[in-house]
Amino acid sequence: MAGPTQDFWQQRFESGQTPWDRGAPHPQLQLWLDQGLLAPEHAVLVPGCGRGHELLQLGQAGIAATGLDYAPAAVSLARERLGTLPGRVEQADVLQWQPAVPADRVYEQTCLCALHPDQWRAYADQLQRWLKPGGLLLALFMQARRESAAQGFVEGPPYHGDINAMRALFPAERWRWPTPPYAAVAHGQGWSELPVVLTRI
Repeated sequence: MAGPTQDFWQQRFESGQTPWDRGAPHPQLQLWLDQGLLAPEHAVLVPGCGRGHELLQLGQAGIAATGLDYAPAAVSLARERLGTLPGRVEQADVLQWQPAVPADRVYEQTCLCALHPDQWRAYADQLQRWLKPGGLLLALFMQARRESAAQGFVEGPPYHGDINAMRALFPAERWRWPTPPYAAVAHGQGWSELPVVLTRI
């Protein structure tokens, strides 16, 4: 399988070598909460939930989100962080897992950029299956382009989410896109993320 393995992620969480982790929820999440795009009545999925920062914030807002992660160490950390707040965490392979019922919202921050691009098509198909028609994909597309890309190298994680690649991955016949520009949110590692809310058709 191309890209990072389960052991790769397990070792990172066990050792604390997670430089992509802000140590807090992504600031864009609060903006989406303030806009009413996420509410207690919504069935929300958070793939690649990691340590569960966003699950904690959602739980504090009364939203019982379901977090998914590949690494047992991440699942344990997220469950501990969530505590008794609404929500739950499952250990799952996002390329295989299916919800019992379609979701209203998927919060996609760190999962796509953690998957090797060879797996992106399968993951995008999963996201469409997970969401009900009219459901929202609240995406933060990672902008982590490296100089080696000019020579054709694919490096990560995180893998760079070029907006042209994202448009091909989430085509207009399946997803309704908002009109750009999309205001990039800076990341402490020198990267940035493009917040885009896609509607499943």
